[in-house]
Amino acid sequence: MAKSTASLKNVERAPVDYTDRLYWNGIIKMSLSKFFILSVLKTRPMHGYEIAREVECSTQGCCAPTEGTLYPVLREFEQGGYVTAHTETVAGRERKVYTLTDKGREAFTVAVDAWMEVAAHIRRQP
Repeated sequence: MAKSTASLKNVERAPVDYTDRLYWNGIIKMSLSKFFILSVLKTRPMHGYEIAREVECSTQGCCAPTEGTLYPVLREFEQGGYVTAHTETVAGRERKVYTLTDKGREAFTVAVDAWMEVAAHIRRQP
């Protein structure tokens, strides 16, 4: 039996408080997570925990991707050909190591250009 789409449309959501700094911090950090994941992988291949730690360190804690954020992004990058992954065993434990591809390096370069353009507009604001 098919669910009625009318009942799904009636779900009320709390209004967004655009004066809440936490809202804006969350939006910005969510957007920057992909950027910073590419950024740290640009330096060398890394496994997931290492990527998260490097992003947190390189941003001085501003962006700290959780497992729930990191692994879906890495899967998306892998499916798109931006990273490759191989499994290695260390101390009897398997872990996936991610390496940025040429396409991933190109994506990072495009992302830097885009963020610099946005930053230039933000700096021009009175």
